[in-house]
Amino acid sequence: MHATDPWQYDPGHDPEIHQTRLSELQQLLDEMHFELLRQCVSKIEVQDIAALLRDLPAQKQILFFRILPKTLATAVFSYLPQSASEDLLSSLTHEDALELIQHLDADDRAAFLDELPAEVVQALSHRLPREKLREVQLLLGYPAESVGRLMQPDFVTIHQSWTATEALDYLRGLHQDTSLLNNLYVVDDSNKLSDALHIRKLALAEPTTRVSDLMDHRVVYIHAQEDREKAVSMMQHYDLDALPVVDNDGVMLGMVTVDDIFDVAEAETTEDFHKMGSVGVINLNIGEAGTMLLYRKRIGWLLLLVFVNIFAGIAIASFEDMIAAVVALVFFLPLIIGSSGNAGAQASTLMVRSLATGDVRMKDWGRLLLKEVSVAAALGLTMGLAISFIGYWQGGWPLAAVVGLSMIAVVVVGSLMGMSLPFILSKMRIDPATASAPLITSMADIVGILIYFSIAVVMLSNHV
Repeated sequence: MHATDPWQYDPGHDPEIHQTRLSELQQLLDEMHFELLRQCVSKIEVQDIAALLRDLPAQKQILFFRILPKTLATAVFSYLPQSASEDLLSSLTHEDALELIQHLDADDRAAFLDELPAEVVQALSHRLPREKLREVQLLLGYPAESVGRLMQPDFVTIHQSWTATEALDYLRGLHQDTSLLNNLYVVDDSNKLSDALHIRKLALAEPTTRVSDLMDHRVVYIHAQEDREKAVSMMQHYDLDALPVVDNDGVMLGMVTVDDIFDVAEAETTEDFHKMGSVGVINLNIGEAGTMLLYRKRIGWLLLLVFVNIFAGIAIASFEDMIAAVVALVFFLPLIIGSSGNAGAQASTLMVRSLATGDVRMKDWGRLLLKEVSVAAALGLTMGLAISFIGYWQGGWPLAAVVGLSMIAVVVVGSLMGMSLPFILSKMRIDPATASAPLITSMADIVGILIYFSIAVVMLSNHV
């Protein structure tokens, strides 16, 4: 061991400490000091143990996982990426694999089984206990992006007709994971959600006080069929650590917890970045994605953009007489169209993110349009003045005027295109992230070419 014990608690997840732990872990495995290994890993967080397992060589991953206590092994398994967890599962006996899956949280179990091949799921499902199988079938019965697929079916309810004493006696008899007791949900005789209570409020109440007298009827909930992005938005807006999930009749089905929401928020942000980069959604770690998968995800958009940019070539060809007469126009062409595309990409990125976070809505389009015109005009004027001096140096005041006015026009038009397209897509119920930077850039390039040469034709015709 080192003078400073690397197995001490590390709240910052220091990469150097991780590497030191990894080296010592491999040494302990090689020397078969399994009891010492268990003692070491018991001092650190389960997420850090999962990171260590993931970075071990494949043959040592299996050995390390097998010597972990079963409860800890189950927790570690839930934090592994799908490919790593599938590899581990294939190395276990059928009995061990079944036991492991049984002890996963219901939402983790459903998510894992959903990614497995159908024949594997069928084989495992036949051997799951009936109540565990019902939980999986319930969650997998909802659409893939819905709250129902995300929720945990384990929760604690108390009846509004109970007294505080009766409710506390009931809770003591549950012997549940204490994390579930942080959120107590009140139901009526039909099991419909009525309210949410903090256990502290129940514990401080007079013993004979009815639960109904402690209620304020201000519970925030979500329907199981709603998109999971709405759950993220609601939990952020109301600052919740858990969100109850109900059916169409108001009967409580489960709850979504804050750790589930973090995963969803990360996945949705990653998906938006992929779309904005004109890449199909990749649900794997990029390091684990195969060459053909990456090719398939990227080639479609690239081919589409090739055909879009053909129109840019057509636009240039239609002004070949003017280009031949004033060759200096070609010098400024990349700069003009590049500025148009860049301005559009900037505006698009700002709007896509603002729509995704709920900072702006469809009704804000008109107000934002006026603001964008002002901002884009100021940007275009600044850039136009800068480029006009170069234009004067290349071809005198006529060319300076052409490039200066063109810069102002293309920046304004490109910015308005970039700002408006996400709103248009939202109105059409298409993900605004589809307004990708490459798409906006290509469209703005074509418009920029037309604007630039049209101004040149008007202003330079008498000078050639």
